[in-house]
Amino acid sequence: MDIAVIGGGHGCYAAAADLSEQGHSVRLWRRDGAALEPLKARGGLVLKDFKGSRDVPLSMITDDIAEAAHGAEVVLSPLPATAQEGVAEALAPHLVDGQIVFIPPGTFGSVVMARIVARAGNRSKVVFAESGTLPYLARRHAPDTIAITTRATRLPTGVFPADASEPALAALHRIYPAVEPLRDALDAATMNAGPIIHPPLIVMNAGPLESQERWDIHNEGTVPAIRAVTDKLDDERIAIREALGYGEPHFPLADHYDPSRPEWMYGNAAHERLTDSGDWREHIDLHHHRYMREDVSQGLCLLVSLAEWTRVKAPTAAGLLALASAVLDEDLRATGRSWEKLGLAEISRGGLRRLLDAGLPGAV
Repeated sequence: MDIAVIGGGHGCYAAAADLSEQGHSVRLWRRDGAALEPLKARGGLVLKDFKGSRDVPLSMITDDIAEAAHGAEVVLSPLPATAQEGVAEALAPHLVDGQIVFIPPGTFGSVVMARIVARAGNRSKVVFAESGTLPYLARRHAPDTIAITTRATRLPTGVFPADASEPALAALHRIYPAVEPLRDALDAATMNAGPIIHPPLIVMNAGPLESQERWDIHNEGTVPAIRAVTDKLDDERIAIREALGYGEPHFPLADHYDPSRPEWMYGNAAHERLTDSGDWREHIDLHHHRYMREDVSQGLCLLVSLAEWTRVKAPTAAGLLALASAVLDEDLRATGRSWEKLGLAEISRGGLRRLLDAGLPGAV
């Protein structure tokens, strides 16, 4: 397939290298042209994984987004949710009928991006999709080198509008055989693991994060007290999903930490592979790291506001959001990606179903 990978993050480089090695034609776009020079000099990326290290050529490396998007069957942007608005604005003039924009994971970014594209005047029949996690656990080891610790073995994915799910998921399955169909984009947004894993880790590890230059919150930061909070938070997520009418599988996060439980999104023993790699021993700035700016201010805020809309009690989610707001001296409930900021506070259940199934009137 012809695939445009949009962005220069860890997940973007992992996708570009992995999908190119699979035989797809991959164009990699990054806004920062200077950062692409090492890749251009090499003609692609160095991919490191359990097979070893090898060069993987890319069909295009560019800072011209029109060039990257032209002719792409799938536009793949595994960037943080905080980048979605800017990416949508940049892509809006260039998307055409039949293209699929895939944002793993999405934090309900499917609707956010579709609205931006529509407001830019693009009425093409573009389909958006999002998943419950990134397809990879990966980290850059050098400007031109990406290390993939593990790949997703189950990738629950929802489509916006849901009426286009069958052909869109079939196309995505050609890229990622691990894709598993969900009912719609909100089903996928409430499957997002980031707002469950990361808020307890970054808030409850605030002490060592501020006192240590480098700290692995997934290793020594994942202690029983924090895991207990994570489980309560995940229970609230599942209760919200059920109140929205979504059934199993809910992919409970406890499966990620316990290899004896059912296979989670990255398969059994993924947590051990992540901590053994050492790649997540890093400096985390509490004010700017994506765990705070994406998973708390975007994902956790969305869950808290959804809990209120569905009248589900979610004290753990609300408490973590309040603590993070205190740390940042910012009311994340007011500034984050809430149901209200999405313009959906007054929508009826029937209206929500029509939006999720049919998309934006006159746009998709």
